[in-house]
Amino acid sequence: MNTAARTHDAPQEPELETLVGEWEFFPDLAEKWDIPVTRVHNMVGEGRLLAAKVGDRQARAVPALFLTEVGPLESLKGTLSVLHDAGFTDEQAIRWLYTEDDTLPGRPVDALREGRKTEIRRRAQALAW
Repeated sequence: MNTAARTHDAPQEPELETLVGEWEFFPDLAEKWDIPVTRVHNMVGEGRLLAAKVGDRQARAVPALFLTEVGPLESLKGTLSVLHDAGFTDEQAIRWLYTEDDTLPGRPVDALREGRKTEIRRRAQALAW
């Protein structure tokens, strides 16, 4: 079987933008949290948030479920650290957090929002093995 046929037969992952669905752009977050937009950039650089380029203009945005009314989801930073230690890129980490897991059940991001960070971090650590 040639490579093209194998690629065609493989199930396609949804686009990251579609998988996440709701995004918040940096300027909107800055306004919402009443902080300079550079602080949002710093939060991404510090590993407190993840961002991806989305939309027609390919502007940087953060998945909405990573956010609260006052700042980043508290349990996110440690979880992102574990995922990065496991070798995940930012896009892979977002995809993992937003992908349904029947054994949870649900998505890891939902479990984080429900306060189940220990379980999610344990699962993320296991990915490194």
